[in-house]
Amino acid sequence: QAQLVESGGGLVRAGGSLKLTCVASGRAFSAHGMGWFRQVPGEEREFVAAITWRGTAVYADSVKDRFTISRDVARNLATLEMNSLKPEDTGLYYCAAQMVPGGDLREYGVYDYWGQGTQDTVSS
Repeated sequence: QAQLVESGGGLVRAGGSLKLTCVASGRAFSAHGMGWFRQVPGEEREFVAAITWRGTAVYADSVKDRFTISRDVARNLATLEMNSLKPEDTGLYYCAAQMVPGGDLREYGVYDYWGQGTQDTVSS
């Protein structure tokens, strides 16, 4: 069994900050890549940021310079620090784990496990 549990979502005003945490357990314990995606009703899940176990990070253009992804391999967790939040950052944020290296971490299909999501709402 693999499990990813997200936490840290909430309601914040535009310009504020939130920090999301994803804890991996079970088979997701030794993930190669970990990523964050977000989704709003009626739209496809959108890539936000991802990081390899070596610490190489990649970001969506819309969040670059505002969001920072990090990873603590020893503690099996990944965090997403979100600053200068905008109303368009609102969404259900999902953590994902890729078990075998390969493919583009910005692509939804390369991930093997997903969390249940945590809601972030940014008010204007």
